Amino acid sequence: MNQSPVPTAAPGTPVDSALPAGVDGEAAGDDETVTIPTPRTLPPRVEDEGDSYPLPGRGLERHRWIERPAEAFSKEALVKRLIGGIHSWRDYPASLRLWFWLVPAITAVIGGILRFFRLETPHSLVFDETYYVKDAYSYLVSGYERSWPDKANDSFNAGNPDILLNSPEYVVHPPVGKWMIAFGMWLFGSDNPFGWRFGAALTGTLTVFLVSLIALKLFRSHTLGAVAGLLLAIDGHHIVLSRTSLLDIFLAFWILAAFGALLLDRDDGRRRLASRLAAQAAASPGGRPTPGQLLAGPWLGMRWWRLVAGVCLGLAVGTKWSALFFVAAFGLMAVFWDINARRIAGIRSWPSAGVLKDGLPAFLTIIPTAAATYVATWTGWFLSKDAYYRQWAATNPAPGLDWLPNSVRSLAHYHLEAYKFHQGLSSDHPYESSPWTWLVMGRPTVFYYQSPKPGTPGCVAETCSSAILPVGNPIVWWGGAIALVVLLFWWAGRRDWRAGAILAGVAAGYLPWFMYPERTMFIFYAVSFAPFLVLALTYVLGLTLGRSSDPPWRRRSGLYMLALVMVLAVLATAYFYPVLTAEVVSYQEWRMRMWMPSWI
Repeated sequence: MNQSPVPTAAPGTPVDSALPAGVDGEAAGDDETVTIPTPRTLPPRVEDEGDSYPLPGRGLERHRWIERPAEAFSKEALVKRLIGGIHSWRDYPASLRLWFWLVPAITAVIGGILRFFRLETPHSLVFDETYYVKDAYSYLVSGYERSWPDKANDSFNAGNPDILLNSPEYVVHPPVGKWMIAFGMWLFGSDNPFGWRFGAALTGTLTVFLVSLIALKLFRSHTLGAVAGLLLAIDGHHIVLSRTSLLDIFLAFWILAAFGALLLDRDDGRRRLASRLAAQAAASPGGRPTPGQLLAGPWLGMRWWRLVAGVCLGLAVGTKWSALFFVAAFGLMAVFWDINARRIAGIRSWPSAGVLKDGLPAFLTIIPTAAATYVATWTGWFLSKDAYYRQWAATNPAPGLDWLPNSVRSLAHYHLEAYKFHQGLSSDHPYESSPWTWLVMGRPTVFYYQSPKPGTPGCVAETCSSAILPVGNPIVWWGGAIALVVLLFWWAGRRDWRAGAILAGVAAGYLPWFMYPERTMFIFYAVSFAPFLVLALTYVLGLTLGRSSDPPWRRRSGLYMLALVMVLAVLATAYFYPVLTAEVVSYQEWRMRMWMPSWI
């Protein structure tokens, strides 16, 4: 099985192309040379055991991207051109179908062990858990955020959370992530750290499963699916965010789920296009659609995976508003995919047809679905009578807007005030970091640090340390940063849609933060695009494996390189694991893991 993520001879690419080898022998409709059906009379073909091959020669007959008109618009030819030979896990040989699910499951189990082991440590609220865990408990009790008395953390840490005040609390983040934290507290209780953090650990583990599945879908390689899942499973940054109940791990999960749904929609849309064009061709005397039918192509009907993507994006925005950038990026990405599908299929006015027949329906499907999902996440606030700003509209009439329900105007005012808060958030913080430093982990945020006394369990030195530092795996983050440059060239030069899709995920989670240089920011915001960084590194590792036509020594060299990277990544996680999970170590051991002065 070939492992490189780039096709040997993608549909629409000359056989003697210099492109790297394909994954499992077929490309998923890569953006290479367009397959244009031609009415040209082709030379006779040689039949060999039922398969047709062009005669050797120096002309166009050498290239399998030329097809006879009667064959070019058959459903089989269109599907092969638009998607490739493998459409889903069912298209794998029977011996590999089980591994399609087993590989992600194994990587998720590894990720789950690293996330759930000693999850209850430390037995206290960590960093911003002081906000989100207590908000989640308030949701369980009231359905909205309520205030807490002074020194509430001490009572909460002692296992006595039932000290809520009756007054509402002003918060600036939507409810979804806090409801997901509340789910773990509902299952395992609100009086213990395992219950506080269960939702985050489960979500982080499911994210590992998802990224492995998505890598299988993108690269059509079980090896690269395992690589992607394992790299995310052992990434220290992702491990810490999965072991502490902050909102960002939930944001990353819903974003990745939306990306996966759009990948499925991409294939679904292309299958529909192939089926409807083939039906038009079959109904035409010449065996191909009429010029009028090829001008814009058919409508593709309801795209159900777009609804799923809309729900996931609505839940992502319902976790943090920064997901709005992913809504925009993913929406444009999906439309570009559809426009290119019409181009490859032979539609003449593919830019305008893609915008009108794919872009407009995509907007009308994804955006209203995401908006309705987002509003639904505020159900607890709507059902309450005394949540923060719940009765604002009743005491603030708005001439000309009286036709709006008071609850809607009150929620709109709440959002306006929260937006002003985020825009004005510029207070100094000892662990704030500029986005320029995120990819190199210039300033990780210390979530927890204690100096246990000698005699404390685990402390066998004069001075000991117990810390939680969300530092990413150096192999993953530094290697991923280099991989992004490679992907940029592969996307711009080779027009590989997979490179562009991964870059879109990174760009949506990373670049918008540069627009707010004065805002207080932290490196753990980067977990939203960490899965895409892992996919970028996996892509490049796939390139190192070489093409299926390469000599054995080249393939072995690529395999050794991949194995070396994976071994180094595992060793790096093992080395940093004590400072990811608040293990008690000697001060000297802690200090040895602080590779940069800015990490302290």
